Amino acid sequence: MRRSVRGTLAAGTSAVVLAGGIVAGTTAASADSTPTPAPTYKQVTLSPEESQKLCADRLPKLIARRDKLAARINGGADVKGSVAWLKARAAAQQAKGHDKVAERLEKRAERRSERLTDLAAAKTKLEAFKAAHCQVVK
Repeated sequence: MRRSVRGTLAAGTSAVVLAGGIVAGTTAASADSTPTPAPTYKQVTLSPEESQKLCADRLPKLIARRDKLAARINGGADVKGSVAWLKARAAAQQAKGHDKVAERLEKRAERRSERLTDLAAAKTKLEAFKAAHCQVVK
């Protein structure tokens, strides 16, 4: 019993000291009113081997991954993870009288269908990159 009281006391003291350090650190940081400059990045130059690997290996895998995910989201009620599958689960839960679970599943289905716009944008960017940077040089 005595050990647990000491452990609790030590943990509580550590938390107070840590919180005090955080407050003191933020106060000192806020006293310095100079804004932190935004980081600047250098242009990345790839070797021919790295470019070839990117265009031949990585980019097709990314495109295939995007297509596979879009196909899964658009799949039917028998495709696990699709919007239709989530809606079917929500309907089943609604029929059982589990309204809160059904509502959560409906919201998940809505969010998942909204991901299709993100995936379309990703496809556009990947295809544009491929067209601009992955051309065979003769």
